[in-house]
This record gives sequence, structure tokens and C-alpha cells, in this order.
Amino acid sequence: MSTSQGSHRAGRRSAPTVPPPVPVHEQPTQEAVLVPGQGSRAEARRAARRRKARPRPGDSLRRIVPQALVVAFLAGGTSAFVANDKAIRLSVDGVPRTLHTFADDVDELLADEGLAVGSHDIVAPAPGAALTSGDEVVVRYGRPVALTLDGRRRQVWTTARTVDGALRQLGVRAEGAFLSVSRNAPISRRGLSLDVRTERTVTLLADGRERTLRTNAATVREAVEEAGITLSGQDTTSVPPGSFPRDGQTITVLRITGTQEIREEPIPYAVERTRDPELFAGTEVVERQGAQGVRRVTYTLRTVNGVRQKPRKTGEEIVREPVSRKVRVGTRPLPTSVAGADGLDWGALAACESGGRPNAVDPSGTYGGLYQFDPGTWRSLGGTGVAQNASASEQTYRAKKLYVQRGASPWPHCGRRLTR
Repeated sequence: MSTSQGSHRAGRRSAPTVPPPVPVHEQPTQEAVLVPGQGSRAEARRAARRRKARPRPGDSLRRIVPQALVVAFLAGGTSAFVANDKAIRLSVDGVPRTLHTFADDVDELLADEGLAVGSHDIVAPAPGAALTSGDEVVVRYGRPVALTLDGRRRQVWTTARTVDGALRQLGVRAEGAFLSVSRNAPISRRGLSLDVRTERTVTLLADGRERTLRTNAATVREAVEEAGITLSGQDTTSVPPGSFPRDGQTITVLRITGTQEIREEPIPYAVERTRDPELFAGTEVVERQGAQGVRRVTYTLRTVNGVRQKPRKTGEEIVREPVSRKVRVGTRPLPTSVAGADGLDWGALAACESGGRPNAVDPSGTYGGLYQFDPGTWRSLGGTGVAQNASASEQTYRAKKLYVQRGASPWPHCGRRLTR
């Protein structure tokens, strides 16, 4: 091979002279600078891409650090999220559901769920109790019940949702009881009115027989009817028929027959007294006699279980009004001395004639007073009425006047006692 040929082949295999690598900090930008003899424009672009893709010292560290921080942040946040989320079973008035919450305690959970509770509601666990995942919270709302139990009315509260549940919760014995509302009836949060009459034992005594009855009757009358006992006419019971029959009570049926009786009864008259200075003291003069009135009284006569009762006045009517008696009463002082009669023993005479009694009257009714005056003699001496109605001093005064006129002759038997 000639030298020229070898030189030619060598000339074909030889590559253009490449300049040494440029340090990283001195490398050109993406817009490569074309060096004469380095190649085509396309090659320059490829060379620029290779230089861009070539890793630089420190690039890997700068990429790894931010990525690690992001991963660490995400991992920590996820752990905190999982730790605060709780699965809670919430039951409201018997309706359960499971929910997820971030609430720390029962109060927060109720607030988050918009559940307001009052003093008559039940919350378990109690408000303020801490929550952990898996806990169960129960809310039962209170319901007002206007309860009338065996005739006694009161206001109570219950968290039961039905009448039957409320009866059990309140401890009311419902077996055999009368209920105004069905046991299966629901109780809304507004409540309801409930009348309960429990079954009671009462004893009935009627017509000589004793009957024991289990009843939930509202009145004694109903219990009597349940026992097959009929009340007729004026019949009644020992307790008011409309009263509530109590457990263990004994009730007697009263068979009553009654009649009416009308009686006329006198009405006493009044006495009107008038002072009269013309009459001697102790003297009374009747100006008008009194007259009794008359009233017609109606009485009811009852027989209870064969026993006659005390008559009971049920009505009264005035038939005739009474007329009052009018009396004049003397106030004039009596003289104590009569000439010719003083010094005699008038006390001895009075003791002999009347036993010393000013109002004495003899068996015939003709003579009266201390000295047994007859009415004519008494009036002739100035007296009024009859002597036995006058005072003792007036009778003695008029006896002295009589003695002056006639001596001791008016007292044929006792007159001699005047001078003893």
C-alpha cells in the first residue's frame, strides 16, 4: 500500500479535532455557539441537549430533600387525621345510627348534631363525658303525661315512647285496669292525657247479702251496677254514689222509703212593756192580750233498711202571725204609811192567808196575793189587774187601806193575827 493511499484512509478515519470539555460553570446555555469545523447545526443542538441532560454535581440532593419533606408532611397529617376521627353509635329515641365525628365529648357531639336536651331528657353517657371511637351515645327525650290515676290527677314525665312503656316506667299496675288510651298508642314529645283506673276489690252489703267485687269502675254507682244491684226510688249508698271506689272499701246499699207529714205549730208572741209614771211601782197593767201565731211545717219521715229515722224538717209556711202582748209598768213610788194601820203585824197576817207568797192563788182561783184579795176588792182600792200580779209592797199598802175602811173583817179567820 502506498503511502498516499494510507494517508488517504487515515484521513477518512480521522475525526475533527474536539476541544477539551468545558467546566460546568463555564458551559454555554442551550443556544450553543457553533465553532468552525465542529459539525452541522443539528449536531450542535444535539450536543446542547446532551449537556442539559448530563447530571450536574449536587442536583440529586437538591431534588431529594424537598420530596422527602413533602412525603413526611403528608404522612404526619394523615396520622393526625386518623387519630382524631371517631366512629360513634348514636341512638336518639331508639333510632340508632353510626357516624364519624371529631367531637371530643358528648356535649360537642350533641351540638354538632343539632340535638338540644332539657332537664327531663336522658343522655348517656352524661353530657361532658369524653368520647373515644366505638362509644355509644343514647338520647331519650322526656314526654309530659297528664296522669289521672284512680281519680287523683298529677303531671309526670316519661322517656317511654308508648303508653305501655310509660306505665312500666311509672310503676303503674295495668293488668285489669281501664285505660283511656290504648297501651300501644305512641306518646309524642308534646305528651298526652292518660286516665288509668286500676282493678280494685270492694265489698257491697245489700239486702242482707255481702258481695265482693273486682272492678275498675269510676264511681260507686257503677260498681253497684256491676254487682247486679239495682237502686230505685230514694235508694242510695253509705258513701256518695258519685265518689271513687277505693281498694278494700265496704259500701252499704241503703233501701229508703219516705213519706211527708205536715204539722201546725204555735208561734210564741212577744211582750211589749211600756213604763207608766201614773201607776205605782210594781204594778203592771195589760193593755192588750197576746195571741200566738200558727205555722205549717213539713217533715220528711224516712225508713232506712227498715229503721225509722228522726223526722227532718223540709219546709215551713206561716199561717197566722202572732200578736204581741202590751203591758204598762208602773214607776210611781208607793206610799209606805197609812194612818190607822201602821204598827200592825202585816207579816203575820200574810203568813196566815197565803204562806207569805205574793203570787199565791186559792184553789178556786178567786182570791190571790199575800192577803187573798178578790178582784173586785182589789180594784176598789185602786189596784189594777189582780193582786197576785202586784208587788208585795203594793199589796201591803192596799191591805192597810182596806183595814182602815173595814177593820179586820175581810180576814175573818186570820185577822186577829194583826194585833198579837
